[in-house]
Amino acid sequence: MSELSIKVNIANRVYPLQVQREEEEEVRKAAIYINERLKELESSFAVKDKLDLLAMLALELTMEKGHGKEEVMNEKTENQLKDLMTRIDLALAAE
Repeated sequence: MSELSIKVNIANRVYPLQVQREEEEEVRKAAIYINERLKELESSFAVKDKLDLLAMLALELTMEKGHGKEEVMNEKTENQLKDLMTRIDLALAAE
C-alpha cells in the first residue's frame, strides 16, 4: 500500500491529506458529501458561520452513526437492572 498526497476542499478551506491510494476516491467523495450537507444546512437555517454549520453537521453525522444511543441504552439497561434487583430484594424479604 502506498500513500498519496491529496488536497480536499471542505467549507471553502483546503486540507492537505496523506491517504492510501485505495482510499483516495472514498475521501474525495466524503468531502463532496460534507460540502453538500453544509449547503443544505446553510439553506435551512439562518446560520452563516461555517464553524457553526460544521458543528451542526458533526452532530447530525454522529447521531446517524448511532453514537450517543449506546450510552442512553446502557443507562436504561442499568436502571432496569436496578429496578429488577430491588424487586428481587423485596420478594426475598417478604418470604
